[in-house]
Amino acid sequence: MNKESISGLLLAGGRGTRMGHVDKGLQAFGGTTMAAHVLARLAPQVATLAINANQNLDTYAAFGVPVWPDDTPGFAGPLAGLEAGLRRCTTPYLLTAPCDSPFLPADLAARLFEGLQRSDADLAVAVTEENGLRQPHPVFCLLKASLAPVLSAYLAAGGRRMDGWYPQIKVAEVLFEDADAFRNINTREELQQLDPAPQAKPSPRLADVVSCLSSYDPDALPVRDAQRIIRDFVTPVRATEQVALRAALGRVLALDVVSPINVPSHDNSAMDGYALRGSDLLPDAPTRLRVIGTTYAGRAFDGTPQAGECIRIMTGGVMPAGCDSVVPQEFVQVDGDAVVLAPGVIRPGDNRRFAGEDLKLGSAALAAGKVVRPADLGLLASLGVAEVPVRRRLRVAFFSTGDELRSIGQPLGEGCVYDSNRYTIYGMLQRLGCDIIDMGVVRDDPQALEQALVDACESADAIITSGGVSVGAADYTRDIMARLGDVTFWKIGMRPGRPLAFGRIGSNGRSAFLFGLPGNPVAVMVSFYFFAREALLRMMGAEAPLELMRARSSATIRKKPGRTEYQRGILARGADGQPEVRITGSQGSGILRSMSEANCMVVLHDEQGNIAAGDMVDVLLFEGLI
Repeated sequence: MNKESISGLLLAGGRGTRMGHVDKGLQAFGGTTMAAHVLARLAPQVATLAINANQNLDTYAAFGVPVWPDDTPGFAGPLAGLEAGLRRCTTPYLLTAPCDSPFLPADLAARLFEGLQRSDADLAVAVTEENGLRQPHPVFCLLKASLAPVLSAYLAAGGRRMDGWYPQIKVAEVLFEDADAFRNINTREELQQLDPAPQAKPSPRLADVVSCLSSYDPDALPVRDAQRIIRDFVTPVRATEQVALRAALGRVLALDVVSPINVPSHDNSAMDGYALRGSDLLPDAPTRLRVIGTTYAGRAFDGTPQAGECIRIMTGGVMPAGCDSVVPQEFVQVDGDAVVLAPGVIRPGDNRRFAGEDLKLGSAALAAGKVVRPADLGLLASLGVAEVPVRRRLRVAFFSTGDELRSIGQPLGEGCVYDSNRYTIYGMLQRLGCDIIDMGVVRDDPQALEQALVDACESADAIITSGGVSVGAADYTRDIMARLGDVTFWKIGMRPGRPLAFGRIGSNGRSAFLFGLPGNPVAVMVSFYFFAREALLRMMGAEAPLELMRARSSATIRKKPGRTEYQRGILARGADGQPEVRITGSQGSGILRSMSEANCMVVLHDEQGNIAAGDMVDVLLFEGLI
């Protein structure tokens, strides 16, 4: 076989009905798209490639090959695509394959060519045997380019069956043993099931992640280095589920949501006015147009205006046939059954919204990894989407440690305090949309602590503890965590919240990521927001980094360079209307009241020193924080 005599054609001109009227060739598959997979398999077998497509032509053109729409109007099927390919083919033979079959054989062209030559045929088609029955695959074929007139005549006569024109030509069937190579993907379920998952990589060790840092010192670790280690070490939970639209609020999308329709579905008017033909507009004299009907939103006008005629149209009304412009009603004078508009009031094409201008059929409406918000529910509802694929909820267990802690309702003995950390951690986890396992207070006892960690590990994806990570006589955490898994302890260059433990522990084949937060109430919240929060979102499959804003400091703030400080602040508008922030007063890590009074956190980075009144600083707003 001389491959220089063969052109390859990717058939991507169908409607994708069973996949929700999306462009199947552009659906994500194996890290790219189905069309890209098919083209990659065809390329070594042919001299040139082309694509038959009837929508998203610019996207297909980005593959770097010609894109040919159907020539036969009103019939988006493989035969029309085949006709378009034959009419433009510049080689003696044309090889075709559909865009939804990414497993096609690497020797498809060679074997079909051999079969065609051996039988002295006009067309060779791939055939497989399944359950003892021969199954032809007519979209996988090699045929002579000279057959274009025969196929066009068949289509012009109303023929539509893929093999309906075979009696007019000589056809050779070529048997292939691997039936799976010709499998086509018709539904979203098949797409998800057959998508080759990335090869599982062994879980990294903390030592491997840490080795990427040029100067790693666990006793003086900068905030940004700790954040990077955590980000590189955690891995997402892969399990997904399908939920009803309303239940998707706050969940993380597991797959791109592809628009099944154009939004808007038709060309329509951007305002109340009169739809007209741009060619009727006179450049240097008033234009007079007779009004022949009215179009309302949801109720189209079924006639076609002729030259000198227009249609009264309401905002959102479907543009009448032949009309391409809308003049606002306030720009015209009504004169009986006609309207008059001055020259230059509008240009041809003004005030017309095109079908698919907001979202095109087959395009991604929402991307995987997005946390679904109220506006997203409305967007999905506008597309008629009833169910959404989301990541399963992250299961997080948490407990506090310390003999001095008492739960609400218990008597408060001398030297004891009520456990506030579990309630702030609960609130922060609730905001993230996690499934929460509250394990209460664990006393300062090695056996109790180890059992709590084992129980949490076997029932959760992540564990958050407060207290017990500093160097103290009753802090058994280090030895226990070292036995259970891969955990490191840090002294981070920050205030408040210097001690932090992080890693992964395992028990009975289950593992969980561990965040050992300090015990002081404010330090717990700061450590959660700036270390645990992003990691938990990453485990959910979401990317939602903290968004800092800039504000002017209203007063001097004392700060030593070389560490990151997080100070509680109150953000308001200054006299000039610009954002201005002041700190709440004493910044002790045990003063939880100051966190309640604050509406933001002032973030003072490592390299910063004292802040003068009027200097700009970074601020993290509490309101709306996930």
